[in-house]
Amino acid sequence: MIWIALAAMTGLAMAMVLWPLAFRRRDGVEVGGAGAKGNRAVIEENRAVIEENREAAFYRAQLAEIARDVERGQLPADEAASARAEAGRRLIAVAESRPQAVAPGALWRRRFAALVIFVAVPAVGLAVYIKVGQPELPDAPLAQRQVERNSSNAVEAAVAKVEAHLMKEPGDRRGWEVLAPVYMKLGRFDDAAGAYRRTIALGDQDPATHAELGQALVAMANGVVTAEAHGEFEQAPDLAMSKFYLAVAAEQDGKTDEAKAAYKALEPQAKGQEPWMLGLRARLDAMNGGGPPLANSAPPLPEAAAPNPGAFAPDQQKMIETMVQGLADRLAKQGGSSEEWGRLIRAYSVLHEQDKARDALASARKALGQNADIDALAKELGI
Repeated sequence: MIWIALAAMTGLAMAMVLWPLAFRRRDGVEVGGAGAKGNRAVIEENRAVIEENREAAFYRAQLAEIARDVERGQLPADEAASARAEAGRRLIAVAESRPQAVAPGALWRRRFAALVIFVAVPAVGLAVYIKVGQPELPDAPLAQRQVERNSSNAVEAAVAKVEAHLMKEPGDRRGWEVLAPVYMKLGRFDDAAGAYRRTIALGDQDPATHAELGQALVAMANGVVTAEAHGEFEQAPDLAMSKFYLAVAAEQDGKTDEAKAAYKALEPQAKGQEPWMLGLRARLDAMNGGGPPLANSAPPLPEAAAPNPGAFAPDQQKMIETMVQGLADRLAKQGGSSEEWGRLIRAYSVLHEQDKARDALASARKALGQNADIDALAKELGI
């Protein structure tokens, strides 16, 4: 039905445009009708042309007669001028009102052109649509045509809007609370840490906020639980997230048995998709012989021997790739510090994506110039 409706609408639009080309009206008489009616219309209009020509010839003859009377001296000059003016005025009026003769051949040529246009335009349009269109594309309700909130463009636009607001109102704690976790999801860990710090400075002493700040600091350090991050987790010792990262810190300090016991105690709580839960499950798998610890998770966790990406669970692999790609996109657009470039290069190396690691190394050197940290990392990773 939709195709029939579209065809009817197209035909109607074309007919309205082409009607004046195929048919025309003059003084209430339609010219170009079918059959005998059309022929009679042509004859009547041509007859009117003949009559107009006769009238014009009469006024021309009158002008010539006035000129001869002046030459013979039979008509005074002032009267002659008045008579010529009147005759000329009538001649001009006849010329302006004269109808154009309509030749049957010209009429049919116009009709043929209208028919060609009427057929060619829809045919060409249909051919182009079949070539480049997508008739198989399903319909989308109006609500689904809106920009999805989780799309990258929508998120970046929302972040920019909140950032602009916070530039004017830096004391808006709620704005920083909203922005910090978004920065984390975008891989902007240093910005996330700064946002959490502002939130705490503006009076938010919720232990969960300290734990989130600690997680951002761990991500900034490429999985290392730094002294600052350790202090933040100690501000929220009862939270499972803090217990996990404190166990990671113990593992980093060589307290393997203590770390394993902590991981085991947290096993019932590792049911979600939060980054620390993914890291905990990876370590529990390693403890049970299921593979090496998850390195460079999102946020990154302590590194072990470079793991085989195929050993990751699908949800872990997707999370890693998403976060690494987010960091790569941000560095490509905005640039970053040597630590951020190093984090990206190391992440690609750990994921055994050596080509991307080399490309990231080249981009880092182009952005930073000669940099001792980047050179040392390249030497360490053998790229």
